[in-house]
Amino acid sequence: MRLHCLVEDLETARAAAAGATVMQLRLKDRPTAEVVERGRSILELCREREIVFVVNDDVEAAIALGADGVHLGRQDAGHERAHAGALMLGLSASSVGEAVDAKRLGAAYVGAGPVWKSATKSDANPPIGLDGLAAICAAVAAPVVAIGGIDASNARACIAAGAAGVAVVRASSDAARVRREVDAAL
Repeated sequence: MRLHCLVEDLETARAAAAGATVMQLRLKDRPTAEVVERGRSILELCREREIVFVVNDDVEAAIALGADGVHLGRQDAGHERAHAGALMLGLSASSVGEAVDAKRLGAAYVGAGPVWKSATKSDANPPIGLDGLAAICAAVAAPVVAIGGIDASNARACIAAGAAGVAVVRASSDAARVRREVDAAL
């Protein structure tokens, strides 16, 4: 759970493999067949490097690939299908109430954020800040993975707030450095 690297392609996944403990294939609004096709090579890399492989938003693609898990957003359906498919389930939360609901739905971990403003999170999701992250961490027994505007310069602060790990998108290419910061904080 220490470092989730969200990737769209094999090149980024190769760079992220230097520090990732979880690799999350994130292909927004793509057909399941495309997610499966693009995910095969990343899954192979993850198996070689013993990195947990998770698919974002698409339970059927996760099952077809033989992924370790699936991560669903607050508006995504499929938690029951994920459980039936024996997938590790991650659910997003931006408040204590959403985190408690995620745990009630069987989340193995909660993705909390955005902690800070981020290019990948819309303005519809205002940052929760470190105080919001700490409140979510205190409210649920599941591991919390912080996301949103995180890189090597602020990963330690997320761990200090109670997160079990962090998730990065743009900093995936700097995964080794981010991982060092997370490991040092833990």
